[in-house]
Amino acid sequence: MKYEMEELVPIVAKLAEGYTSKESTSITYDKAQQLMGAVLYSIHEGEKAEHFSLVQKDEMPLERMYTIGAKCVEEKTKETLNLYNEIMTHFSSYENKCLNDTVVKGLPEFFKWYDCKYEPQNTILTLDYPILVDLSEYTGIDKIYDYILCIQMEQKFLNKFSSEYVMEILSKYDKQYRLIIDNICEIVLMNVIIHILAGKNISILNFEPEEYLKMQALIQTENLSDLRGKLKNAVNVLIREYYENDEKLMDYLYKAVDNISVRIKSAADNGNLHRIL
Repeated sequence: MKYEMEELVPIVAKLAEGYTSKESTSITYDKAQQLMGAVLYSIHEGEKAEHFSLVQKDEMPLERMYTIGAKCVEEKTKETLNLYNEIMTHFSSYENKCLNDTVVKGLPEFFKWYDCKYEPQNTILTLDYPILVDLSEYTGIDKIYDYILCIQMEQKFLNKFSSEYVMEILSKYDKQYRLIIDNICEIVLMNVIIHILAGKNISILNFEPEEYLKMQALIQTENLSDLRGKLKNAVNVLIREYYENDEKLMDYLYKAVDNISVRIKSAADNGNLHRIL
């Protein structure tokens, strides 16, 4: 929904009063912009509240919508922190510095400094570890919540294997895997679904030379679209057999398939499949 400035100004003014503890009648232009952003962010959260019908939203006074939205932001922040704490009980970075710095060091700083009342739109962190979905359109607690959900999906996938298994795959991919700024979930998934595609037990990491050549020749004969379909089917098999048909996890891992397909096809066509497995 779009709002007229005269509807927003009284709400921003009240927020400014709280920010200055009524000790000042003026704030800087930058601070006014920040508070306006806070009001709009909270109103948007109110509009997303599932227990309101479209009619109710249209008829509701804007200040009431802001109040509801601000409460939603506060509750979502608590929910996100609880989710983070739950994940950290079994979290592993597999010695990857970027993942560790982002999740173990960075996210606690977000919760320490996040201001859900006066600047809920501020994401604070750059979230350097790349996940499999694009969250560039989100900010604030919305972005952090969805980011942590993605980390949860990745940990669920990776935790099915031993740490030694995961780190051996990462080491075969890049000896400097501790320093790479890549999504490690995608790297492990690529290895696992190629094993499934080859009809090979996923617990046996190494391909024999003749197995590499056979797999490489097979992929060379595939067009990219068909290869993508077969890799998706491999993800289906993986989720069905090892993750009790977890559809949310399957949908998340699907997001890596396009990139994996291109990488596998390019490597096979250039006779370099062994370099990414």
